[in-house]
Amino acid sequence: MRIRAITVAGAGLLLVAGTVGAAGIAGCGGPEGKRARTAGDNAALGKRAQQRRAPAPPPPRKIDCVRVKCVSLTFDDGPSPYTARLLDTLKAGGARATFFMLGENVQAYPDVVRRMAIEGHEVANHSWSHPDLTTESPAEVRSQIQRTQQAIKTASGVAPTLMRPPYGATNAQVGRAIGMPLILWSVDTLDWRHRSVSRHTKVGVKEPAGGGIVLFHDIHKPSVDAIPKVVDGLKKRGFTLVTVSELFQGQPLQPGQTYTERIQKTEPVTAPAAPSGGTGPSGGTPGSGGTPGGGDTPPSGGTGPR
Repeated sequence: MRIRAITVAGAGLLLVAGTVGAAGIAGCGGPEGKRARTAGDNAALGKRAQQRRAPAPPPPRKIDCVRVKCVSLTFDDGPSPYTARLLDTLKAGGARATFFMLGENVQAYPDVVRRMAIEGHEVANHSWSHPDLTTESPAEVRSQIQRTQQAIKTASGVAPTLMRPPYGATNAQVGRAIGMPLILWSVDTLDWRHRSVSRHTKVGVKEPAGGGIVLFHDIHKPSVDAIPKVVDGLKKRGFTLVTVSELFQGQPLQPGQTYTERIQKTEPVTAPAAPSGGTGPSGGTPGSGGTPGGGDTPPSGGTGPR
């Protein structure tokens, strides 16, 4: 290829006349340059096309859970090999749920986490490795939360806004370090202890009340096996199955405060009732017996929710 001398006035640019081989100007149109540009262009186009094809999570549903009979199914400690089947069940039943996930498990199942978000479920934080956060320093608590936030955001494209402390164990220091609303539960199925499909089904259908939050673990096969009948049974009782954020829609949740359920009002009230019995924001102290903290207590003697 022959190039003439070209001078650009005022720019001092000069290309010296001569003969250059076809591959001699790799970045300016020779075969090597063309191949490099083509590969780069294709990569950029492919990335943009993938971004265009990637479905986004659906918009939030407008559900008034003060008037509608709502309940929220929640699943801890996943994702797991059973979670994709659980998503199939929820999709078939038209139900949405909230998944409080461990960061170390999110890394193993990013496609499942992405699917949760796409299908309208809520992705939420359950720490990185399930420690009792009340025994950790504030710096370690923040690390547990932030690493999990990043893992979930990377997998799903959505940053969680809710957190459930492992074992329901929290206090004022933990709440400040986490900086998000802390979601506990009103019904503990104790599915980590009993591993019985029939028992999970009975508890999951009969015990929830309007505004309740039900605790399951999607790392246990019997729990996932029970969900089809739980969904059907709750729907027959007139429940709408919603995410936790949908459950509290219209009621701002405060960072560092714990929530176990939403009180449902069927008649207008003239003055707000003071929270009692763990039904609204509380000081964050773990419960006992059938209250938050009781069924998800830290392992001892080889037993526990994990």
